[in-house]
Amino acid sequence: MPERRGSFPGRVPPFPRTLRVNEALRQVLAVEIERLADADERLRLVTVTGVVSAPDLTQATVYLDSLGEPAAEALAERRVQLQRAIGRQLRMKRTPRLGFAPDPAVSAGEAVEAVLRRLKDRPAGR
Repeated sequence: MPERRGSFPGRVPPFPRTLRVNEALRQVLAVEIERLADADERLRLVTVTGVVSAPDLTQATVYLDSLGEPAAEALAERRVQLQRAIGRQLRMKRTPRLGFAPDPAVSAGEAVEAVLRRLKDRPAGR
């Protein structure tokens, strides 16, 4: 599973500019996906949790809280439209090609919650 904060393998930590670009991309995409969800119910419960761009900004991975098959199909269909929205709203030399992935932090958090529930439900003497 790809590491969310470390972005692309073998890469040095992002510069403050890259962090600002990632946050701007996240904000634009969150608003656009919310707008698209009005017309496409497959995107109703999709939340953008983060964006990690390549150092040259040619590609960006958009992390989502849940990425089921219907939502993945909808995002693949709307990828060009989302990239166009980025191009319109942000002043960037190039618009990154978007890729979508489930946020590994969400699944890790769910695993921790499952362990805590098992510990809570366990008898007190054990």
